[in-house]
Amino acid sequence: MSVFACTAGRLTLRRAARPQASSLTKRSKSSAVEKTSLESAGDATTGRTIPTPDTILQQPLWRRLGPVSKVFNAYGRAQKQRTYATQFCTSLVIYFCGDLSAQAIGGEDYNAWRTVRNVVIGGLCSIPSYNWFMYLERSFNYPSKILSLATKVVINQIAFAPLFISYFFGMQALLSGDTFAEAWERIKRTVPVSFVNSCKLWPAVTAFNFTYVHPQYRALFAGLIAIGWQSYLSWLNQRAADEERAEKCPEALSSEGQAAPTGRDVVVDVNE
Repeated sequence: MSVFACTAGRLTLRRAARPQASSLTKRSKSSAVEKTSLESAGDATTGRTIPTPDTILQQPLWRRLGPVSKVFNAYGRAQKQRTYATQFCTSLVIYFCGDLSAQAIGGEDYNAWRTVRNVVIGGLCSIPSYNWFMYLERSFNYPSKILSLATKVVINQIAFAPLFISYFFGMQALLSGDTFAEAWERIKRTVPVSFVNSCKLWPAVTAFNFTYVHPQYRALFAGLIAIGWQSYLSWLNQRAADEERAEKCPEALSSEGQAAPTGRDVVVDVNE
């Protein structure tokens, strides 16, 4: 009987202790919730707020522009899945739009063959240009970000810009039917002035591109700027071609001027 009484007493004590433990657990949880709410609300007496970690990820600007974000996302997916094909098509669009704007600025009749030449030149250099910028992305990465950026900008302007400009004007001359000597003359006439003007634009564009633009959108950003640049190059090439034609046939123009009688000659003949 004594053993039974002791066992019954223990069970009674355990049952009495269980509600107290659960109530203590509930109280600790409620106090933790109240403490969290007080921390988030801040101290009303001092007016200070307790900073809390921001868990909301900030998205790039183009992903917060509604329908525009769909275009950028689609381009980014295409860039990842079919890199070279996307770059090739992007270059075709850039050079096409660049020549259209250049011809519109010139005020001349539309020349479809000139646009075709521009598109062919852009398509041929699209993949090498993309590989060059990917090489710059992987290389010249130093502990100092400013040093890395400055090195990439300088190397791109010294190595890539003169080579690309020479390629552009040389191919324009060759596709127009000129000889290699004439293409070389075109390069000597156009490259110096275009290189100087490129130094006024592309270092800033390259620095902004490598600093703020995601790698998969850099070609698109540079392409938007390149539309205006290609318009300038196309206009400069056409001006050089016109000057070359004028220099090739000065004798024909002078002979035509001698053959055509002037108004004074006509008056003299009538008086005689």
